[in-house]
Amino acid sequence: MHELEMELKELIIDCLDLEDITPEDIVSDEPLFVDGLGLDSIDALELGLNIQKKYNVKLDANSEDTKKHFASVKSLVAFIQANTP
Repeated sequence: MHELEMELKELIIDCLDLEDITPEDIVSDEPLFVDGLGLDSIDALELGLNIQKKYNVKLDANSEDTKKHFASVKSLVAFIQANTP
């Protein structure tokens, strides 16, 4: 598994206090919200803040692009790679 994918999965679990879930339980191309992992808007806010802090990237909460970036772990990885030196 890609190192950044694993790191993000661990961040999701840690910052959202997801119990009984391991990084291996999170499928990289499955949705993070509603179906898939089942996160909600509060989780998105918390996760977004943690991603901004850890990777020093900017996220616009009202942007449609941001919603696309949060579609799955793979889309978050692509966003972070594209926006970090």
